[in-house]
Amino acid sequence: MKPFRLNKHGKLVFPSSIFTELDFSIITDLNQLKAIIRRDFEVKAPTGTEIAERAAAGGYTTRYDLLRDIGLHLFWANRYPLVMYDKQPMRWRDVPRTRDDVFVPLLQPWEGRAAKSAGVREAYAQLPAKWNGTAEDELFDTLFDCFSNKLYLAASLPPIKATIAEALATGDAMTTTLGSYNPDHPRYSVDDILDVSDEQPELEALRRWAMVLHNQQPWDRSQASLKPLADMQDDDIVVLFYPKNRHVLDFINREKSGTTSPKQASTPDSAVEPVRPYPPVVISDDATIQPKVEALAIRKGEVICSNEDVVRNSPSSWSPMSAQEITDKTGIERRRYTAEPLENIALEAARAAMKHAGRGSEEIGAVLFCSCTSSRLIPSTATWLSGQLGIMQTHCSVDMVAACAGFPYGVAEAIRLLREIERPVLLVMAEKFSDKIGNARPSRMIFGDGAAAMVIAPSDGERDIHVVQTYASGPASQVNSIIWPNHDFDNDITVYGPEVKALVKRYLNQMMGELSELGLEIDIIVPHQANKTMIIELAEPQGIDAKDIYFNIAEVGNASAASIPIALADAVFDGAISKRSMVFAPGFGAGAVGGYVILSLDPAMVAPEVTTALAMSPSPTKAHSSIEDIKEAFHT
Repeated sequence: MKPFRLNKHGKLVFPSSIFTELDFSIITDLNQLKAIIRRDFEVKAPTGTEIAERAAAGGYTTRYDLLRDIGLHLFWANRYPLVMYDKQPMRWRDVPRTRDDVFVPLLQPWEGRAAKSAGVREAYAQLPAKWNGTAEDELFDTLFDCFSNKLYLAASLPPIKATIAEALATGDAMTTTLGSYNPDHPRYSVDDILDVSDEQPELEALRRWAMVLHNQQPWDRSQASLKPLADMQDDDIVVLFYPKNRHVLDFINREKSGTTSPKQASTPDSAVEPVRPYPPVVISDDATIQPKVEALAIRKGEVICSNEDVVRNSPSSWSPMSAQEITDKTGIERRRYTAEPLENIALEAARAAMKHAGRGSEEIGAVLFCSCTSSRLIPSTATWLSGQLGIMQTHCSVDMVAACAGFPYGVAEAIRLLREIERPVLLVMAEKFSDKIGNARPSRMIFGDGAAAMVIAPSDGERDIHVVQTYASGPASQVNSIIWPNHDFDNDITVYGPEVKALVKRYLNQMMGELSELGLEIDIIVPHQANKTMIIELAEPQGIDAKDIYFNIAEVGNASAASIPIALADAVFDGAISKRSMVFAPGFGAGAVGGYVILSLDPAMVAPEVTTALAMSPSPTKAHSSIEDIKEAFHT
């Protein structure tokens, strides 16, 4: 889990975006590691020589553009220490000679360093500031100190460093020596880095980069030099590398002993169509049990994460993207996060729904919990909720993983259970993505946190749910289009956009064909809030006018299983649904799941929104009114 935090300025920060870590317990071999390093550090990073040549040719437009390239280069130059090693200066006389867990980097000089660095300094001075000249000059001082005093050729670095014995046996081996070393040389603490604040989000991110990069060489860099190990004197100070943890050391030992075992990806069979289509389930007038929606309650995350917050937390692996560009690409301006555990927000929504329905614990016949972000396995969240709600026994309390189709899957299962038990079913849908995203930018742009609960009961009159349909599977590329945990992305949730778009298009075609055959008069479409731009682009060729679709994604992001029910409630709160209305609610997502519900929603079914102590506002600048408010909200 990679939780967010609020810094002393009340700003949202993601520690995982700046303190780079890899879980070496899941990295199987050197090829996998190199692929991760290439993607996260190398692909976007210019070499030092390329920066110097571009600067000399007038290839930079503003100071920020040059600063960003220097930062990218320095992250690449420090790619292996950042994820694998801690550094410790030591006098040569004290260096252990035979240990297999102490390493020294063997380095090649960066030829022409002084001239290239001078050219970069001169070019910077001629460039205009992009946002804030004073702030950009401060950043240049820090970054250029690292850049101009980088002695080695970054392209030649191996991930596994030499032991001291191996280094001494290597002819002409060179490493860094420090002219002097002060253990109290200034360095930035974790809080210093996370508490950075800048009016311009891009500069705030870059300032954090600069501080992390400074900490990679916490000594007087101008006094350092490269020296052959054969010429070392007792009082020379060298920089030793120690594995960050036992998993890194285990990986190094496996690789050196040749016992690593590369992952073997299975070959999927070709996808084939079913022998006949699966028809939607139509609840007819003569059905034994008619389903009624007695209540719908929602609980959104209490913390706003604006697009500016996403930008100010940019890691070096992201391409530049402004807050407005995120909106244009996704339709999202802010998403909602919670500091509470997933189970807690689910429980709050469940209690609110039961209260609004006027149902006691003794009346609930089943509890269904839909989520793809639960880390609870035993007891299941559904059984945990049953216990917390004081339900002595249910016919069924079970978790369902149907990702963004959690709503149609949950409603379909609730209706099946109604026929068995003829008692109210509590359906709870909740997600917490904020601590599972890490550095995968598509996920950070899209996903949010939230919970919703419905009480669905046998009706003594008209029914509220008319049709349910569920789908799953497809080509393996679509089934695996959204993955969590993803070992290739340090267990972060990852989204492969083209495959997601393909599955959404496939399901929308199928849904619209079925909808036309059903012949129902639809008042409003409330879809899963996946990506507003994508949904409109795919819906319009199906004859669906954007004005007939309700979106709340701009304010809440994509809450997967909780997305549709939160949108249904917001449609009532916003007045888009002001009377009993026929709603078409389609969903689709991870695992190539899909489905829809056609229901009649009455505003009276919707409970008042569950709120927390932290006052919410559509303006991100007002989301955290004061440090005192934040502390009160989080009981700190």
